[in-house]
Amino acid sequence: MTTDGLALATRGLVKRYGTRPALAGLDLSVPSGVVYGFLGPNGAGKTTTMRLLTGLIHPDAGSIEVLGRPFGRTDRHRLFEVGALIESPSFYPYLSGRENLRALAATGARVAATRIEELLELVGLRERAKDKVQTYSLGMKQRLGIAAALLSDPRLLLLDEPANGLDPAGIVAMRETLRHLASAGKTVFVSSHVLGEVQQLADVIGIIASGRLVREGPIEHLLEGEGEVRVRVPAHDLDAARAALAALVSDGDPAPSGADDGWLTVRIETNRAAEVNRALVQAGIYASGLEAGSDLESLFLELTRGDGSGGHEGTFFGVAGGSR
Repeated sequence: MTTDGLALATRGLVKRYGTRPALAGLDLSVPSGVVYGFLGPNGAGKTTTMRLLTGLIHPDAGSIEVLGRPFGRTDRHRLFEVGALIESPSFYPYLSGRENLRALAATGARVAATRIEELLELVGLRERAKDKVQTYSLGMKQRLGIAAALLSDPRLLLLDEPANGLDPAGIVAMRETLRHLASAGKTVFVSSHVLGEVQQLADVIGIIASGRLVREGPIEHLLEGEGEVRVRVPAHDLDAARAALAALVSDGDPAPSGADDGWLTVRIETNRAAEVNRALVQAGIYASGLEAGSDLESLFLELTRGDGSGGHEGTFFGVAGGSR
């Protein structure tokens, strides 16, 4: 497989813990200048992958390329071009937010003093920059962690559950900021279990199960075949509605599925919603609700079903950027 034009690539990546394989030949292809959503059930290998990509652990087999060059045990200096927030951020509790960023800046590539102030403003912590980190909420620590990851103005940003601890306004602002970074040419790799947020945020997604990649590509392309139409009919008409809509359902499914409180879910291209309504009207059934959309959750569950890894998993960032 070619890795030209990729910000990040893994080929045949294997990692074992004793006799248990955490990764079993993982191939990722992350294009430059995108937000890449990395998804998988709990225990599928997401955190192991993130730790391998930052040199915290080393693979048993396979290769990693970061920003177009091989990345191995002797290449830790290459991480100056990479910003990372892996698991929960750790800071000195008795230092202020500003002092923590200064301490971190002193351990890596040279960072201008103005950069720290810019980042505090960016993540909405300027007013609390003098306060000790021990007084920060979980969401504030998460914002400070993202500021720390951006200290060296990296070309590649690796974020593990970046929305952890953020309120709804903070999540929206984070989404806009990450998309702004991608539009400026940076690559943002986000590991998350919040499928709805990833669907709005990511340009490209990769889904893993049992340590292997099961699907990867632009999110619009992956969801083209995952459209669904939900329709609500009177409860006494549910059986008749199933019969009327059965002919529209693809893949040999004899009837729509998912009836709940009068709602039926039909797995069908969203541009065929009018056909659903027409079929009901022709059967003398009148819908009281009709919704259409493409569903990342359905795709995720379909691809990871049978994975025995253990289950499914205030405004800041004041940079204008398009949301999805």
